[in-house]
Amino acid sequence: MPGKTSQLMTGISGVTYELLYPGAYTLLKVYFRPNEEIKAESDAMVAMSSTIDLESKMEGGILGGLSRKFLTGESFFLQKLVARRGEGWALFGQTGLGDIQAVDLDGSANYIVQKDGFLAGTEGVQISTKLQNLVQGLASGEGFFVLKITGRGTLFLSSYGAIHTINIPAGQDYIVDNHHLVAWADTTQYSIERASNGWISTFTSGEMLVCRFRGPGKVLIQTRNPASFGEWLKKFLPPPSGEQNQQQSNVSSVMDMASKFM
Repeated sequence: MPGKTSQLMTGISGVTYELLYPGAYTLLKVYFRPNEEIKAESDAMVAMSSTIDLESKMEGGILGGLSRKFLTGESFFLQKLVARRGEGWALFGQTGLGDIQAVDLDGSANYIVQKDGFLAGTEGVQISTKLQNLVQGLASGEGFFVLKITGRGTLFLSSYGAIHTINIPAGQDYIVDNHHLVAWADTTQYSIERASNGWISTFTSGEMLVCRFRGPGKVLIQTRNPASFGEWLKKFLPPPSGEQNQQQSNVSSVMDMASKFM
């Protein structure tokens, strides 16, 4: 039975699933038919029925696993879950705080996914790496290699924050901050540019570089910026020992100077 906060949905491949507790702590629950298979990111499985077998899988063989590990930083192995003893279910969760969204791939468009965006996919979903050009690799924040998702099936994406889908008509442009990207269809044209016309405005606006997408195609963005969150979190963490000693020394110097005037 579906949970109170979700409803049963069926993907293009016939897989039945529901998204529990949507928002910051979303869980993906997949209902397996006999012999149905789901692949997932390493350590994504939270719980499963006893009818499911959990195995490791090297998508694309050894070369595919090596390219994901050393070019994108993703896990060498994927999880492979197969319902070999009848119907069953499995729960999947992501590492961070955020949402999960399903994308049906009908073969008409492939998707480029940022490095932490892939959570799971049905058997027909294929995962490989894609080389970005020099400007995209240096400026996108994702490095020179990203994930390329092809095939036909249901893809499950994870994000930091909620996922918002933008449908860009043919010939129209859309600007997205590069740290808010989750995935985009390869039918779109993608370039990186300054956020503002002038460099002074670019620096003072707080937005350095942005991504310009030209339709047709879909772009999926996340509502929160992990880089900004990291910078915010640093304010509440103690400095490294060397910096802490320097700060203490600075405080002592100020106190010594102040005592001379007292």
